[in-house]
Amino acid sequence: MINGLAEDAALRIENARSTQALIDVDDLVKRADLNKKDIQALAAANALLSLAGHRRQALWQSVVSVPDKGLLREASILEENLVLPAPSEGETIVADYRSLGLTLGRHPLALLRTQLHAKRFLTSQVLSTCEDRKLVRGCGIVIVRQRPQTAKGVIFLTIEDETGTVNVICWPNLVEQYRREVYSASLLGVYGRWQNQSNVRHLIAMRLVDLSHMLGEVATQSRDFY
Repeated sequence: MINGLAEDAALRIENARSTQALIDVDDLVKRADLNKKDIQALAAANALLSLAGHRRQALWQSVVSVPDKGLLREASILEENLVLPAPSEGETIVADYRSLGLTLGRHPLALLRTQLHAKRFLTSQVLSTCEDRKLVRGCGIVIVRQRPQTAKGVIFLTIEDETGTVNVICWPNLVEQYRREVYSASLLGVYGRWQNQSNVRHLIAMRLVDLSHMLGEVATQSRDFY
């Protein structure tokens, strides 16, 4: 899943790890025969945390870990350790999405929750407890867009926040009115009516707001089925 890491390099890493535990980044580079692009992709994805520390530290170390070719391949580089400050949580999340398309840390909306509460957007967890036909506001990162041929122009969206997912139904007349928001928003605010019947829950959209600017540099990508 790491952006920029070739599959054959990943297989060599797997093989190196299966024979003996890795000692440090230099050991990884030599035993898995990695090039500069490989090791920097790993560092950017925070995959070297156990070998080199946080992402910034690993990126710095990756610069000097790729050996020279030929006679100097086995030569070691003697350099004092440089201690770099760890990235902030926000910077870590941005870098995770850039390298992996997801984060194993806190969801981006957890950092925005205070602002979203001020706009009266409910979490998916709270929405799941709402009664049928209640007017509500939901907000989440768009992770799926679907427009089945049998749905007669209806588009189904799945939005995600730090507590779960919400299925959003967009009727054809709403799609025409909010076409840009439906098709291009990364972070979507949905004003609508909650549907909770026979334990099946949906948010019927009545108004859409593109809040993608609130994500800053977080680069999300949805799975679209048209």
